Amino acid sequence: MPKARTIYTCTACGSTHSRWMGKCPDCNHWDTLEESRLDTSMTKDPHRGASWVESKNAGSAPSAIPITEVVHNATPTHRLPSGINELDRVLGGTTGDAVHGLVPGSVVLVGGEPGIGKSTLLLQAAGAWASPVSMDAGKADWTSKVLYVSSEESAEQIQLRAERLGVAESDGLLVLADTNLARIIEQVRKTKPDVIVIDSIQMIYKADLDAAPGSVTQLRRCCSELVYLAKATGIAIVLVGHVTKEGTLAGPRLLEHLVDAVLYFEGDRYHSARIVRAIKNRFGTTLELGIFEMTGKGLQELPGGMSVAAMHSGDEHRPGAVVCPAMHGSRCVCVELQALTATGFVGSAKRKSSGLDSNRLAMLIAVLEQHGGLRLADRDVFASAVGGLRIIEPASDLALTLAIAGAHYKRSLPPTTVALGEIGLGGELRPVGQLEQRLRESARLGYTHAIVPDLGKHHKQPKIEGMELIVVRNVSRAIEGLM
Repeated sequence: MPKARTIYTCTACGSTHSRWMGKCPDCNHWDTLEESRLDTSMTKDPHRGASWVESKNAGSAPSAIPITEVVHNATPTHRLPSGINELDRVLGGTTGDAVHGLVPGSVVLVGGEPGIGKSTLLLQAAGAWASPVSMDAGKADWTSKVLYVSSEESAEQIQLRAERLGVAESDGLLVLADTNLARIIEQVRKTKPDVIVIDSIQMIYKADLDAAPGSVTQLRRCCSELVYLAKATGIAIVLVGHVTKEGTLAGPRLLEHLVDAVLYFEGDRYHSARIVRAIKNRFGTTLELGIFEMTGKGLQELPGGMSVAAMHSGDEHRPGAVVCPAMHGSRCVCVELQALTATGFVGSAKRKSSGLDSNRLAMLIAVLEQHGGLRLADRDVFASAVGGLRIIEPASDLALTLAIAGAHYKRSLPPTTVALGEIGLGGELRPVGQLEQRLRESARLGYTHAIVPDLGKHHKQPKIEGMELIVVRNVSRAIEGLM
């Protein structure tokens, strides 16, 4: 038998090296090489655990053909909608035909901090996938089968959570509490599910590898075999991954390269708001996000968005708070931007931001001093986006500028007013994209006034029922609207 060879794998980029070094020569990260054991006997058959799959696909090896001879499949990709619209939106699909959901044969990696709700959301989705209601209208009498593999909890714990979430009555939902990959694949061979949920991939191991569960060697081999299983059989697989203290997925970057989609579960475990964001998606856009609220009966959708609006506090005027309709993918989310100015020292004034681009904040402060008449050289400026969203688009420049000016002058906008527009270095306001969609969503949520930039002679301002537009051309005129 060949001996196992010692290699060193970088946890940042996934590259392997024959000896340990302080800095990875490929990505230049320090102290990221970890020792692992490579069994050379396994290199001849990297997918031995899925040999039953290979037998089904024997003789179907693909051959190279000219790209002009590739037959295009006009039939749209069949998806498995979970019935949770916010999750289906993030997974991707055709917006015009409203076909969203999980693609058969795909592998999705879900990451998030402990206790944030990953297992809760996936168990809710598993119960929906296992019900005939989640299928197409033409297949309403066919129930999909879901195998929920828990490597950290017992079957009894999963059943208790399922009862609390209201999915314990789904006959198509199978539960398996195991950590051995060979036994899991054997159960897949017997049950033939349509969807597999593994919670979590860090605890799954292969017995023929001389490495502990969660190590780089085990993660790479187990994930690669599961990806091969999904592609060969058409089974959709959802993996749950742990995150490090820096907030990134634990393990080498190779895991993110192997899977088809990577979803991050964001939010504070001590608050009810949760955000699901796709940072990689081969079957959809990476700009979409799903918004949820944690309740006693699981995660509830927030289709109206996280509009922490000033108008919710009544007629009270709050200086330093302005609402901006921000675009995330195909949806508009009304986000409140807040600012605070405090006494500082000239030459060492602080500029801190949360959920905003710090460089953009420094530029807008310079524009306010030069073209808005504000003196902020001896003032500490703090800015944040309410709700945990990260706002980076230039359309939020006007709202952030008015929030800073309002905090400085102790003045505010009316609670039912939104502001949007890009600000140039000359203090001028520039038009933004998808203006009509932003205004319609703001009007639907109850806003009645909007401060918008001038579109020029060749474009007309959109007319929205119940929405009055206040057109401004520069920063100084916009600041005059503060009360």
